[in-house]
Amino acid sequence: MSEPTHDRDTAVQTLCRDLKLPGVLRHYRNGIVPTDPKDYLRESLEAERTSRREKRLKNLLKGARLPYARTLSEYDFLRLPSLPKEQILSLAQGDFLRRRENLVLLGNSGTGKTHVAIGVAASCIAAGYAVRFTTALTLAQELLLAQDEHRLPRVLKSYDRYDLVVVDELGYLGLGPGGAPLFQFFAERYERKSVCITTNLEFGRWAEVFGDATLTEALLDRLTHHAHIFVFRGESYRYAQRSAKTMTA
Repeated sequence: MSEPTHDRDTAVQTLCRDLKLPGVLRHYRNGIVPTDPKDYLRESLEAERTSRREKRLKNLLKGARLPYARTLSEYDFLRLPSLPKEQILSLAQGDFLRRRENLVLLGNSGTGKTHVAIGVAASCIAAGYAVRFTTALTLAQELLLAQDEHRLPRVLKSYDRYDLVVVDELGYLGLGPGGAPLFQFFAERYERKSVCITTNLEFGRWAEVFGDATLTEALLDRLTHHAHIFVFRGESYRYAQRSAKTMTA
């Protein structure tokens, strides 16, 4: 005597929930009658793999805390012809993260450094890497507070979970006493994990941010040892847009 459909469905649902197999359950609920049990098993497992990938991607995107959505395909490379488009696009698969290499985007405000940083970060997330986005000032303040509360080693270690940390707007505001723990942050990631830094300051002026020439020299030595450095030379996008609106008004 065959098992009643309702009892069978309840049993399958319970088993999938207990075993944490939502993809298998969704495939089962599609109601496709299998012609071959082996094909049905393969399709169920493929559905589960897809479900887990989608869940991981959703969690990675949430954990990254990207300020807004941007892709490399949306960036107008024609506005900055000196920027090596193919080299930047080659970063999208995240191979540089496996090599523990850094990324430094340097140039004037408004030239799209943050856009490219977010685009690279989003591509790396899609490739399965863990990413975290923050600003230099926010990170420095977080680390300084942790230092004052004797939690700095634990907070620094918490960033080990990320293959890439994007540190945006280094140099836009002074870091004050937060410069020292931020230096420690970069130093501890050296040859272990990658960072992406956007900055409006040439390397020769980084001492203005960290307040110590010797410390800054040591930092630059580490950051640039294994790094892709791109210089954004051009007019601010935002300035160009304002000028265009003024001319058409």
